[in-house]
Amino acid sequence: MMPGLRLAGILLRLGIELARGLWRMRAWPRLSAQQRQAAIRAWSRRMLGATRTRLQVLGRPHEGACLMAANHVSWLDIMALNAAHPTRFVSKAEVRHWPVLGRLVAGAGTLFIERERARDAMRVMHDMAQCLRNGEHVSVFPEGTTSDGTHVLALHANLFQAALSADTPVQPVLLRYVDDATGAPSRAPVYVGEDTVMDTLRLIAAGGSLRVVVHYLPALRGQDRRQLAAAVHEALSRALQEPLSAR
Repeated sequence: MMPGLRLAGILLRLGIELARGLWRMRAWPRLSAQQRQAAIRAWSRRMLGATRTRLQVLGRPHEGACLMAANHVSWLDIMALNAAHPTRFVSKAEVRHWPVLGRLVAGAGTLFIERERARDAMRVMHDMAQCLRNGEHVSVFPEGTTSDGTHVLALHANLFQAALSADTPVQPVLLRYVDDATGAPSRAPVYVGEDTVMDTLRLIAAGGSLRVVVHYLPALRGQDRRQLAAAVHEALSRALQEPLSAR
């Protein structure tokens, strides 16, 4: 199929899934927490399917309350993580104002932070700790921005304070995007610098099918947030060097 036709098909499917997600949010107040998780997982998997991306999960999410710390590569990351195991997310406040997707992300219980305001960071940290005390999983992208996926950027240690305050472990989660046929790293979904969502979609349409690998690494504990940040960075970086099979 020609890339232009493939892109049109991707955009059509994404539009349908976004509209379907907004429609189903009307029933959100009537759903139990378990039903919401199932709905989020199913919708996220369909969104990945619309972008020709297959999900592969390695390892298991920690049982019980846990702060999950993932590397950040693409705007698809939240869909990939929710497709594997739905969690609460901490995201920059601008995401709330994204057309359509912002409403869906907010409806899934995302905690939004205005990074420029120190007091807002303290508020979100308190909310994160309370979610953890309530037994929930909370996911963060401690790099604070996206990378091209070839390495892990320095991590912001302050995000780990919530786990210390709630006395819960931190689980590193590695995200990798690869060509589904060969297992070779793919840059198509990378969302850095001046890249736009449409740029990524054009690259996805022009190439082969993708696979996103969500790799849950062993959970960690620590007495200090900087120690935790260093340990998570080491675990993610080490796992990133491990080879992946073609399938």
